[in-house]
Amino acid sequence: MSEEYQNKKNDEIVKKIRKLAITKQLNFLIGSGTSYPAIPLMGMIEEKDNEQRNRILAQKVKTVSEQILKDISEIENPISITLDNYAEFLSKILDILNLSNSRQTPRTTNLFTTNYDLFIEKAADQVLHAYRFVFNDGASGYFERKLDSSNYNRTVSYKGLNDNYTNEIPSVTLIKPHGSMNWEKKEDSVLIRSTIVDDPVIVKPTGYEEQETFYNNHFHEMLRVFQLELDKPQSVLFVIGFSFQDNHISKMIKRAIQNPELMIFAFGFADGDRDIYLNNLGFSDDRSNFIILTPKDFSDDYRTKNIGTDGENWYSFTLPNLTSILRGASLEDLSDGKS
Repeated sequence: MSEEYQNKKNDEIVKKIRKLAITKQLNFLIGSGTSYPAIPLMGMIEEKDNEQRNRILAQKVKTVSEQILKDISEIENPISITLDNYAEFLSKILDILNLSNSRQTPRTTNLFTTNYDLFIEKAADQVLHAYRFVFNDGASGYFERKLDSSNYNRTVSYKGLNDNYTNEIPSVTLIKPHGSMNWEKKEDSVLIRSTIVDDPVIVKPTGYEEQETFYNNHFHEMLRVFQLELDKPQSVLFVIGFSFQDNHISKMIKRAIQNPELMIFAFGFADGDRDIYLNNLGFSDDRSNFIILTPKDFSDDYRTKNIGTDGENWYSFTLPNLTSILRGASLEDLSDGKS
């Protein structure tokens, strides 16, 4: 394959991603890989006992989340770098939502994340200083903000001073099926606090079957919202930092693929992730509406060059790389006809 042909193919992939992001109902599935290196991946924890590994990981997430809530100037690297990555990512999503035609597609994006750190919440708080948008974490209330899935399905519009026009305000909806470090159980409810709580509502990677009924109900409710969003027509889901090892979410992805109007792009950190994703899903290859993209599918503008211990170059694809793709989105990406 010639370099010229490969570059053309890479450009077509980037253009297609941008076009889908502008014209379709936009969804993201964000896994633990997006918070690395601030938070280690489960496989990096040198502990054989699963329960102990979960405790170590939860404590690390708690420590990092406490650091995130401090004054930005006090946040240490690599936490500050990871936070900047999330903030830039959110900014580019909002730029895309502002490009979309709200009469055809709601100006809202759904962020589903299995992470229970507070990077997205802190990043949203920063971005709110520069953008006008609604950040919807599913809570209602003032002093006691209670989580309720019915709060997710809403849009907000800005009305002109003379009632002469309405303009839908971009909305970012955050859905955390594994809980969060600032979620607190109170009777049969989940309250979202502005600080880290002592006993947070989180579902650890061991699997929700071992959790008490309260956690089961919450887990199912959040995943039900996830499934309903993927069943909607004219939707696109971008998956990053997630390797499909969570069987419950993977089953939902496989079911959602049956929706012919849904398009899924799963981004692999390294080229070898393609086989890992396929194996975890039980697939032999991509599907027409499920595409796995790894660093080799992109030009150097949209992948990160690394140098291995042996001195050889290798490439990775991370959240900043996806942000770079979204950053270049414009109405010109709609000029070549149908998606």
